[in-house]
Amino acid sequence: MTEKQFNKWFSAFILIGMTVVTVLVTGIKLRGAADGQTFWLLATAFGSLMGVLATVCSANGWIITFLFGFLDVTIYGISCWMNWRDGGSGLGNALLHFLYFVPMQLVGFLQWKRRGAKGESQVKARRLTPAMRWGWLGITVAATIILYFVILQFDRSAAEGFLRVAVLLDVVPLVCNVIGQFLMSTAYMEQWIFWMAVNITSIGLWISSDQAFAPVYIVKYSFYLLNSFNGLRIWLNLSRPDSCKE
Repeated sequence: MTEKQFNKWFSAFILIGMTVVTVLVTGIKLRGAADGQTFWLLATAFGSLMGVLATVCSANGWIITFLFGFLDVTIYGISCWMNWRDGGSGLGNALLHFLYFVPMQLVGFLQWKRRGAKGESQVKARRLTPAMRWGWLGITVAATIILYFVILQFDRSAAEGFLRVAVLLDVVPLVCNVIGQFLMSTAYMEQWIFWMAVNITSIGLWISSDQAFAPVYIVKYSFYLLNSFNGLRIWLNLSRPDSCKE
């Protein structure tokens, strides 16, 4: 099997698998949904499917990822706000999506277009230098520590102690999302390391949530995690010196 064929079948597996599971989970939740929950269960299911389309297109270096991404991040931002409003975590992610992710879809589209992405033509990817990698690592650690204490002031859980897991699960995706989106928009391969961190911590965040639509997001980020590994593999090839130009 060639690499092109593998990418095709793996992408189909992610899309079909996510669609089937989302439909099943949503159908089960709809049967026991309270008044007012039906619409948002359907909306989050739709947003999750758009998100999977976006991540699959991103892994393959296709610019259409930003169209699907816009729909996904808008709906997800509202979901996080609703979860925080009802006493859970998610405020950081809600602010992140409304103030950063939504406008960054346009920024990414323009940047990828400048780097040769058009139709099914893949973006010209690149890699961070060793010095840049250490710099981003330092920024990640510093931002995580600072934002942890900021978001801690808005924590509505009954947890006690110096380290609150719910807050940490809110902060880590926030930091990694910001950096991952920047690296994605500027076509750096290392974005996929940050997406893996986002997916793992997001699964933990929604496992601890009692929202009716939480299972949809658990499934969503599980598929995202699988796609992240495939995206890293593809972008390692796209960013080879003989495959792209600065």
